[in-house]
Amino acid sequence: MLGEPIRDRRAERREATRAEILDAAWEQVRESGLAALSLRDLARTVGMQPPSLYSYFDSKNAIYDAMYAQGVQAFIDDQPAALPERAVEALKVMAHYFVGFCTADPARYQLLFQRTIPGFEPSAESYETSKQGLARTAGLLAGFGITEPRSLDLYTALVTGLTDQQISNDPGGRRWIGIVDDAMEMFYEHTTDKTSTRTKGRRTK
Repeated sequence: MLGEPIRDRRAERREATRAEILDAAWEQVRESGLAALSLRDLARTVGMQPPSLYSYFDSKNAIYDAMYAQGVQAFIDDQPAALPERAVEALKVMAHYFVGFCTADPARYQLLFQRTIPGFEPSAESYETSKQGLARTAGLLAGFGITEPRSLDLYTALVTGLTDQQISNDPGGRRWIGIVDDAMEMFYEHTTDKTSTRTKGRRTK
């Protein structure tokens, strides 16, 4: 029909190949570790010669960057759509989501939240998405009456610390996942005004 957009099949094939490369990269790092990403093995997996990879990604770090962007977007997209009204219960849901997301895929966790790869820094574009995710968390905490920047730092330290312990010392188990609720109760008590009875326990409007 007249007026229908013309498909750019070459661009579609290119994007499909990029996606295939990234899928293979994730499979490789989940099996062998984040730092073990091999362009030669990656090329072999997707059926091309190693130099051909550079037609899609100009360096290994560019592949890491695209993986980083994918991981951050997945973290944002998969967050709970709604939270409990009581602030402390909402904090527990948030923390369980973070720890669960990270422990489900340790390689992705290392890429997003640790400096595992020497010399790799996410691009400004990829990191902007990450900053938006952190800003959303800060906004949620502010809605609970938790507004100090150091409180956001404490929250992220708690959830990443629990994640680190779970992955390092009880992989596949629930030892540190099992104390997420306790950590959030202590965090809430520590960071909120204990003399306030009018708003405590519910999100501020």
